[in-house]
Formats: sequence, structure tokens, C-alpha cells
Amino acid sequence: MARRTGSLTVVAAVCLVLAGPVVSAGAAEPPAAVAAENAARTANAARTAALRAVTDAGAAAAIAEVRDENGVWRAGTGVADLATGAPVRVDGRFRAGSITKTFTATTVLQLVGEGRLGLDDPVERHLPGLVPNGGRITVRQLLNHSSGLWDPTNEPGGLFPHTTDPVEIRNWLDQGGLTRSITPAQVVAASVAHAPNFPPGARFSYSNVNYTLLGMIIERATGRSYAQEITARILRPLGMTATYFPGTATDIRGPHAHGYWTLAEGPAPEDRSDRDVTVESVTWANSAGELISTLSDLNRFHRALLGGRLLSPELMQQMTTTIPAQSGDVPVTLSYGLGLARLELSCGPVYGHDGGMPGFSSQLWSKGDRQVAMSVTSRGDQAQAVQQLLAQGGFLEEAFCGKHQGGGEVRPKLG
Repeated sequence: MARRTGSLTVVAAVCLVLAGPVVSAGAAEPPAAVAAENAARTANAARTAALRAVTDAGAAAAIAEVRDENGVWRAGTGVADLATGAPVRVDGRFRAGSITKTFTATTVLQLVGEGRLGLDDPVERHLPGLVPNGGRITVRQLLNHSSGLWDPTNEPGGLFPHTTDPVEIRNWLDQGGLTRSITPAQVVAASVAHAPNFPPGARFSYSNVNYTLLGMIIERATGRSYAQEITARILRPLGMTATYFPGTATDIRGPHAHGYWTLAEGPAPEDRSDRDVTVESVTWANSAGELISTLSDLNRFHRALLGGRLLSPELMQQMTTTIPAQSGDVPVTLSYGLGLARLELSCGPVYGHDGGMPGFSSQLWSKGDRQVAMSVTSRGDQAQAVQQLLAQGGFLEEAFCGKHQGGGEVRPKLG
């Protein structure tokens, strides 16, 4: 989820954990097998270096999993907890942020396939009286962020302070700003109290409220909450036992890395402090971003989705049909479909989504039979935040294309 969460700072301790194929000793292997083994070692070393570049850029920790026909590669670099120095665990849970949107979109599209919703249904049909001009905003426009609705979770004057002043941020955090509950109804009310950004369908503009409304539509169509529907339709059938919706709970169950918010009160490193924001309410994110998951669970979901197990070919075609995702007049390497984005890499496009919550950043992308999941606990100033994002793009380049570009021009971030 793309929400400004303050400044991000540098971590000195780096710990690397790898899980790769184990080769047993024995008779001499044939040349082809030796070549394949050497190629795998080279690829794993390059992935390791690309992942370490994220913590070298200042992140507290980064973990990643690559899954394809050759097996599973996992690695972690950095620390899970700055206070204890404990190494990050590759099996730990994290806040997945806007990757939640792909789950919500999949559920909406399943309801479309069942004839219970239509992509061109107006919002007014399912949520009468809730959204001004709802008769002209369609379900499809909510899914691909072309509704024009103002985003109160990201914009100045919305639900969160829009400031870089460390004193204001500290006071807000001390007063429980991150742990207060915000209902979906409050998110929608804050959005519609503001003028829309543009007429429905005019262009793309990332807005979390689109997916808040989709969660409400799921509930209206099924009689059950979006969390119950997604759990019944996706999490349980796929055996995603480590993934859950926290609701009003503010903690993360089981092993997990801590998230941090860096407060910079001066230019020197000693003027910065890292505020632990692991305990936070994600009620404001709801069906747009509240999911908690693991690398393995997310890759399992993506393999099922892109492999055709969750949606018909016709609905997958709808999901992967994208519109340009632009920032002003500057073209970007991202385009957006129905809860699934297309990211252009040097070796061609990959499909997936990024996610961001205070203290956490995540990536989930697929190409062919390869899935790549990544979680980063970022910190540092704005310049470091940019470098950490570029390093994430560099890792994706390495994982999919096999040619690490030191971050390059890939910025895998929506919103």
C-alpha cells in the first residue's frame, strides 16, 4: 500500500540466512549436471548480493523467496529487532499492505464469474446512496483505480498527518495515532467529503478507498465480510495457514520482523531515532491492505492465481488488461489491471503488486512459472527510502532476468 509513512535510516548489522538445494557427496557427476550446479550457485550468489543491496541502502532487514521449476530459494539479510540484534527469519510474518488488493480483486472477480456482480455494475446498485455520483462509477473503475475518488489515506488533509516535522510526528505517535481504529465507513466518508480528482474513467489515480468500497460490495453481495469470503475462497483452499486478517488486533502473531519509523531531528546520524511501529492498527487499510502473510504463502497464492486455479481464462484476461499508471505527465514502468499490476523489466513484463504499511514494504510478482515474494523493513531518510526502493527493483531484475543492475531505473511502487 502506498502511504507516506515518514522518513526511513541506516542499519549496520547484517546477517545472511540462506535456504537452497543441498548437494550430497558421491560419484562424479556428469558434465551437464556440474554445469547446472555451477550456474545455480552463480545465480544464488547474485540473488544474495542483490538482496544485501537493500540493507546496504539502509533497510533494517530484507527477506525474499524465489519459487520456480528448479525449486525454492530463500534468503534474509539484516536484523528482525534493532533492540536485540536478532537475525531476520525468512519464515516470519509481515504486513503485506496493498498485496491485499489482489486477494480482494480475485474474490470480486469470482463473484463476477458466479453472476452475483458485474464489472460494469454501478456502485450505486450495490451501495445505494453511499457515494455521490455512484451511478457513474463502475466496479471495474474501482478495481483499476480509475474512479477518480479522492484518497483520504494518502492525501494532505486526510486521515493522517501530512508532515515531516519530527516533533509533530512524535506527538501524533505518542497520542496513539497509529493504534486508533478507523472503520471502512469512516474512510469512505472522508473520501466523499472531498471533491473527486476527475470524472470516472478519465485516467488512473491510485486510491485505497476504491478497495474499501470493493470490500463493502463483497459483504453486500455475499452477506459475509470480505475477510470471511477471502479466507473461505482463497486462504483455506490453498492451505495458506500463516496468512490472516488481523481486524482490530494491533500485533503480528508468531515470528516477525519489527517495523520502524525514523524521526530525523537534524542532519547528523545521531539526530535520528528509530521508532518501533510494529504494533499498529490497520483497520484503516481494511480490504485495501490489512493482510498479514509470509513469503511462502504469498508465492503459493500467486502460483494458484496466475496458474489459472482461481479464475477462468476469461476473467484472468480481464484482470491482466491494464491501463497506464502515470504520475503527472511522466510515464512509469507500471500499468494497472484489476488488482494486478504489470511491471516492465529488462527481460519483459511481470505481473503482481507491491505493498507498504508503516514500517513494512513488500513485493509479489510472477513471470511464467516463477514467483518472487519479498518483504523489507525500511528505515532512514527520504533519499535512503528511494535507494531502498531502487534496490528492491534491482533484486527483481536479478530474480527474473538474471542481470543485476544495481537498482537501475525499476521502481516497483504504486501510488
